[in-house]
Amino acid sequence: MDTMRDRFAPVVSRLLDEDPRVAVVLAEIGKDAFHEAIARHPEQVVNVGIREQLLVGAAAGMALTGLRPVVHTFASFLVERPFEQVKLDFGHQGAGAVLVSAAASFDWPAGGFTHMAPGDVALMDTLDGWTVHVPGHPDEAETLLRHAVAAGDDRVYVRLSVQSNRRALPVDGERFVTVREGRAGVVLAVGPLLDAVLEATEGMDATVLYATTVRPFDAEGLRRAAGAAGTDVVLVEPYLAGTSTAAVNDALADLPHRVLGLGVGRRELRRYGTVEEHTAAHGLDARSLRERIGGFLGARAGV
Repeated sequence: MDTMRDRFAPVVSRLLDEDPRVAVVLAEIGKDAFHEAIARHPEQVVNVGIREQLLVGAAAGMALTGLRPVVHTFASFLVERPFEQVKLDFGHQGAGAVLVSAAASFDWPAGGFTHMAPGDVALMDTLDGWTVHVPGHPDEAETLLRHAVAAGDDRVYVRLSVQSNRRALPVDGERFVTVREGRAGVVLAVGPLLDAVLEATEGMDATVLYATTVRPFDAEGLRRAAGAAGTDVVLVEPYLAGTSTAAVNDALADLPHRVLGLGVGRRELRRYGTVEEHTAAHGLDARSLRERIGGFLGARAGV
């Protein structure tokens, strides 16, 4: 199966053919995948070199002229390194774009911490007006990319990962999907962690919600699930643990509730290892999740 990033360039290349507003801005990373698109649209595919602040600034300038820029590099170089430009050039100026990242939290461990960005979504959450998509399968990534590019002049962040669920679910870029229903709590699985959550909660009397769009947060969907399953909520996110606990608290502010935020820990893992080893070290493998979720939901979940 191809990865989300494998799907990215062909999808955006087709969008370049279909929509004259679309432009692609790169900072060296990913340029080879757009070789044919550059030949067809030499003025709409721009590689600024290894200059991430310029990457964002140039894209914002394009947006101010009426183009719909799609901006791509690794998450650490797209969100963290040029964050001031993201904040000012897009937010302060009211410009829109589609930021598409790769490498996620620890997709390329051999690259070290410079190429990891477990805090990217939490950082984007400090800014107003951004939609954040976290697909869990290449088909979902294609759907959400198309949603993002077609979203007028909105500001959208699409987080791609090499980690993937075995099958895609129908996603609409807005609402959570109910995958399993129960009565002893709600487990909200984000993006590529759905398969691990389903394995971890097998046999538990818990509702499993699936999120591929985390901002705006589907408060109504969570409240509806909690109305039937109760207000004990476990968040399982493929980035910094607790990133969405405030959103859950806001959604359930008028109800007594408990929230457990699971995700990537703050402690830096300094051995390169593999993706699977990082997943287990952060407690995001199915065995660890079962222990942590079961411990939180307790006997009512049938653990």
